[in-house]
Amino acid sequence: MSLIDPTMLFRFSVACCRVSKPWGATGVNLTPRYRLPALQELSGRQEFADVRIGWNDQGIFVQAEVKGKEQALWCRDSRVEDSDGLHLFIDTRDTQTIHRANRFCHWFTLMPEGAGARRTEPLAAHLEIHRARENPVLVRPERLLVYAETKKDGYMIRGMIPGDCLTGFDPSDYPRLGFSYAVVDRELGWQTFSVGPEYPVQEDPSLWGTLELES
Repeated sequence: MSLIDPTMLFRFSVACCRVSKPWGATGVNLTPRYRLPALQELSGRQEFADVRIGWNDQGIFVQAEVKGKEQALWCRDSRVEDSDGLHLFIDTRDTQTIHRANRFCHWFTLMPEGAGARRTEPLAAHLEIHRARENPVLVRPERLLVYAETKKDGYMIRGMIPGDCLTGFDPSDYPRLGFSYAVVDRELGWQTFSVGPEYPVQEDPSLWGTLELES
């Protein structure tokens, strides 16, 4: 077993394609061209989620499908950091050199369940980043769009983060975003964009990669 995650040796930059469709009743279906590469294969970690991302002037669109589950989902609106779901980390300035987040760095989480009287409705939240020098103003959950379908062996979730919920979002002047994600599952473990949970990816923007917003 390697003492250093092989993904630490690289700085990842991937294309983020433009989305032409508006958000609808079931969100926006992102086709395979929006799929993020399986970078964690470099570290020998199993991929259990298909994660896709796109953008337009309205904001960031994301989709994740998790397969291979045998246990029930564990989602709690009071424990969003620990619940099954998708976490997104976005730096609208793609700084890369800072170890403590600033007001341009954001942490969002999307959960397939956890909201509503029976905790069966999807949930989206904006979280403060630990040890940040300065956090952006947190947006209300109702500003974030989320849609989910639970399945026998997993779930599919779609979300949209409006541009005005991202401090500093300005694709014309800043077409590169610092970015990482983590699909967290109590049964299957973690799937991340690059380094795994043994590194402080939730709070250190220097560990994030780059999304290049295609015109």
